[in-house]
Amino acid sequence: MRRRLLALGAAVLAAVASVLVYVQSASAAAGLHVSGTKIVEANGREFIMRGVNHPHVWYTSQTSSFANVKALGANTVRVVLGSGKRWGPSTDVANVISLCKQNRLICVLEVHDTTGYGEEGAAASLDEAADYWISQKSALVGQENYVVINIGNEPIGNTNAGQWTAATANAIKKLRSNGFEHLLMVDAPNWGQDWQYVMRDNAQTILDADTRHNTVLSIHMYAVFNTAAGIVDYLNRFQANGWPLVIGEFGWRFSSSEVDHETILSEAQSRGLGYLGWSWSGNTDPILDMATGFDPNKLTTWGQRIFNGANGIKATAKEATIYGGSTGTPSPTPTPTPTPSPSACSATYQVTGQWGGGFQAEVRVTAGSSAISGWTVTWAFANGQTVTNAWNATVTSSGSNVTARNMSYNGSLGAGASTTFGFLGSWNGSNSVPTPSCAAR
Repeated sequence: MRRRLLALGAAVLAAVASVLVYVQSASAAAGLHVSGTKIVEANGREFIMRGVNHPHVWYTSQTSSFANVKALGANTVRVVLGSGKRWGPSTDVANVISLCKQNRLICVLEVHDTTGYGEEGAAASLDEAADYWISQKSALVGQENYVVINIGNEPIGNTNAGQWTAATANAIKKLRSNGFEHLLMVDAPNWGQDWQYVMRDNAQTILDADTRHNTVLSIHMYAVFNTAAGIVDYLNRFQANGWPLVIGEFGWRFSSSEVDHETILSEAQSRGLGYLGWSWSGNTDPILDMATGFDPNKLTTWGQRIFNGANGIKATAKEATIYGGSTGTPSPTPTPTPTPSPSACSATYQVTGQWGGGFQAEVRVTAGSSAISGWTVTWAFANGQTVTNAWNATVTSSGSNVTARNMSYNGSLGAGASTTFGFLGSWNGSNSVPTPSCAAR
């Protein structure tokens, strides 16, 4: 019996030791790292990616894109690089990282040559992608606070998607054995969409392959994810199993068969999942461009929705604390504050962007000389405009009359204090600016 107890005690001690080793490894992670289902910074503060993909390898001169996406509120940019197998090679990794850091962005770097391996004959393998990262190691080591290594973009096509598990595990092991401590990101097979559920069903194998316990899984959501039910079910599986996940690419519903981006945005926000939309500009199919010709002043419908829509980047992004900030949205240019009136509120209406058939506007609500506990803003459109989407207010319409009421978090304003809500709208012919009125409680 004593020998049994000793054996049992030894087993318990071994188990405790293994837990301590795991905790020590996790707590000692350098820079960005996984903690449970979340990505956190070295100081333990949660970091939720809110950003876009930038096709750098094909447009290396478009370096102003980093500043432009930051100005629109992004806290992360996923940068397309080439290993030399199909594109590149990208030997400017140090400069790309510098651009990210100058613009206070977290840099997700990905090798695009792996796209569709097994089905696309010219594609690189994940092993070749790992070799590329090793060749760039001098530019990457020491940047763990700022850089995530996305080993290979959509690394397996639809042919023998099952090969993804071993290939991904081996690539992770190769990078770790070569001394990389960065947060690693791995894309799903099936051109990133995992419709055969290889990543979903083998996620734990991949996470266990990482001796640093510092890998996040990435799903790309396009036409396979064109219903809310499909999106919710997929995300639920990862959440239930406690697996870290980001939405590394997704498009928008420009037709009924395309991805339900509104569900993706709302589910990502409610679950605290990172997302990176595809893509800033330069697509062969320009329907996926967020900005026409890389011009931040020419946002497309997709660009308006992901940057300025409900649950979009501007409304939800928070800057990484490594940069000393708490929000990824730069301070807006102040608008004139109306003269407050006693025990009341006032509102100013401003069109902040306009394009064919659509526009974006914001309304600033300012309390009078006394604090208020709530507000209601009303106005009437004169030319048939309609509100299609709003944030930071509950907006309803009856014909041309529009009513906006405060949310639970922005109704109470101190004397002279202000809050802003915004919306997307449609117009036809003329987009005259209405004069809003404000009533306080």
